This record gives sequence, C-alpha cells and structure tokens, in this order.
Amino acid sequence: MLKALLSLFMVLLISGCGEEAVEGRWYAQAQVNRGKQVFVENCAECHGRSAQGAFNWRSPLDDGAYPPPPLNGSAHAWHHSFDTLMRTIDKGGIPVGGQMPAFEDKLSEGEKEAAIAYFQSQWDDRIYKAWLDRGGR
Repeated sequence: MLKALLSLFMVLLISGCGEEAVEGRWYAQAQVNRGKQVFVENCAECHGRSAQGAFNWRSPLDDGAYPPPPLNGSAHAWHHSFDTLMRTIDKGGIPVGGQMPAFEDKLSEGEKEAAIAYFQSQWDDRIYKAWLDRGGR
C-alpha cells in the first residue's frame, strides 16, 4: 500500500499535476509565482513592478513614442492574443514603432509564458473573459 502511494505521488510530481491551477485561467499558480520574478527582473523597470505602466503612458514623449502601457488589465494588452503577446516579448516593440527591447534571446519560452501569466493574474474576471472572447488563447 505504501509503495503504491509513493508511486502515485512520484507520477503526480513528475507530471506536474500537483501544480495548483488557477480556476478559469490557462495557467497554474506556480507560473504566476515564477512570472512575478521574471517580470520584476525584466519588465518592471519600464512597465512598473505591478504592471501598472509608466506615468502618463497615454501621452507621447518628445520623440513621439508612447511610454510603456499598463499590462495589468487597465490598458489594451487584453486586446492581444497570447501569440501576439509572445511575439511582442520576442521581437520587442521596435518593429511596430515602439521602443520595447526584444527578449527572444534573453528569456526562455517558459519564462515568457510565466511573465504573461503574472500580468494576466492581475486582470479581473471580466477583462480575462473579454480576452478569451476575442480569441486570446
């Protein structure tokens, strides 16, 4: 009996089934936790520690570029599909006239997904549902 329980525990541990899924979301709580660290280390300098965006993010700078927007659900990030969010992290904002640097060679796929999980965890259910309804994932 003990051997069977240990075997079951090992299967769950190896398969990742032990991760606590966030109800109604595509990610697990472990991804949010990891994503917070990734976000703070790589994104917070521009987007703010809580993904609140830069001060006066709606007003263009002297060079015409806009400051980094909030990613916490209070701006337009929820309009973009998961693939678009990943592509923006990979390629940065420069290809579309922005200033965000590319992270394709700096972050792993798992780290990028975790960063998205972190800022999406701050979206209320209404915003998250709107994102899903737009084909977010």
